[in-house]
Amino acid sequence: MTKDTVLFSLVGIGFGLFFGFAFASWANQRAASAPRPAGQSSQLPSNAVADQERLRTEAEESLKRARDNPQNFEAQMVAARALYEAERFDDSIEFLLRANTIQPSNVEPVVALGHVNSDAANFTTAAQWYAAALEMNPENVSVRADLARVHLLNKPPDYDRAVAELRRAVERDARHEPSLQLLTFALAKKGATEEARATLAKLEGLNPSNEAIPQLRQTIDSPAPAPAAPAGAGKSGR
Repeated sequence: MTKDTVLFSLVGIGFGLFFGFAFASWANQRAASAPRPAGQSSQLPSNAVADQERLRTEAEESLKRARDNPQNFEAQMVAARALYEAERFDDSIEFLLRANTIQPSNVEPVVALGHVNSDAANFTTAAQWYAAALEMNPENVSVRADLARVHLLNKPPDYDRAVAELRRAVERDARHEPSLQLLTFALAKKGATEEARATLAKLEGLNPSNEAIPQLRQTIDSPAPAPAAPAGAGKSGR
């Protein structure tokens, strides 16, 4: 099981989601691109085609209203949502930036910019928006977990920063399952096996039926990759 597969399974439970649809685009894209059994049609069912057409229509209508009312905060947010659902991430970001300009003290577009940039795989930019949201509300453990998540998804992953943010989240809410899930994962990948097991035990104590537990246990038990040899290792000094 790859790191990304584990992460996708972890973030599906309990995060503060942008309009309730965060990560849906990743799941849909991966489902659409997954290999299909021989003989199985790749054509979308008619209801899915109709849904896609509806989303496109709604996105265009919302986009027009927002552009016709450039100072209307709600219009920018509605357009951002419709464009996000249509998987037009760059356009969604454009309208969220407008909303942020109209109401710079409103945390909602700031968090949403983190989520949409994350879905667009702009992980460094997503981290900046999540950090800005936390400056506005340091007590939001879901956003702090999201910040840690993008540190884990970035290339290369920054396990140290992720662990630091997740420890802060757990300090604020010891029962926050997504933070415990990601902290277990990050510790395991960092090689802190005993602490990862202890964190997993806390998660199991909170919710023994948590679907991520078997995957986390597998991650802890998987051998860490061998470190890369230093440059020049194995060569003669002559």
